[in-house]
Amino acid sequence: MTTQNDTAEADRALKTKHRAMWAQGDYPSLAAEVIPGLGAALVEACGVRPGQRVLDVGAGAGNAAIPAALAGADVVASDLTPELFEAGRRAAEQRGARLTWQEADAEALPFGDAEFDTVLSCVGVMFAPHHQQAADELVRVCRPGGTIGLLSWTPQGFIGRMFATMKPYAPPPPPGAQPPPLWGDEDHVRALLGDRVTDLRAERRTVRVERFDTPETFRDYFKERYGPTITVYKSLADAPERAAALDRDLADLARDAGLGTGPDGAALDWEYLLCTARRAG
Repeated sequence: MTTQNDTAEADRALKTKHRAMWAQGDYPSLAAEVIPGLGAALVEACGVRPGQRVLDVGAGAGNAAIPAALAGADVVASDLTPELFEAGRRAAEQRGARLTWQEADAEALPFGDAEFDTVLSCVGVMFAPHHQQAADELVRVCRPGGTIGLLSWTPQGFIGRMFATMKPYAPPPPPGAQPPPLWGDEDHVRALLGDRVTDLRAERRTVRVERFDTPETFRDYFKERYGPTITVYKSLADAPERAAALDRDLADLARDAGLGTGPDGAALDWEYLLCTARRAG
């Protein structure tokens, strides 16, 4: 029989693994080189203004938090993996942004109820394993009438398909953990937030990525820098044939998406869902 203590211990172990996963590789450089404009797009959609109190959940190195601070807001950048903050602090200093960095679990945020005018997350909170718990926290810390803004990779888009490609090679997820790209499904987000929000708007957009010239360049870049991909390959350390098969599958994913072929062969279009809503009440 599983006890409450057992569940809590398993959850702590899972969060420790998640923190270690994102501390691997170099996610800050990936975000800066491959998707530099996504955070600013979310900040603009949320209408962040000077003087607002803003929380970025799953902030990483500040892809959204820094643009929010540059817009004049009082910003807290929170993340389960504080190892990412050093790069964020350097980037903020270079751009003249001032903000607070705080370690925080998206499923148990260390902030008061209704503390923020805007609560946002740019491809961050989607990686918390328990979606409803994370959604509950987003709503809790946002003031009534405040804005919740989310930018997430869609299941059908390139990154969603990349996770589907890696799934057969990865260890099975722990009980209760949900796939990150579900946050890119409008119906899923509406169900998570429920009637606690109003004026929910959802828009599918794409970001054009021109960082890679061949399918193999894309694959090797993610093998070196992206924590989830690194973790899957580590699990295959004793299975070289499966690792080679994953090599082929990831390169084929990019090739099938048009990378390295045709007149526009140096570009990939990655789809995401941008949601904004008002906290009810």
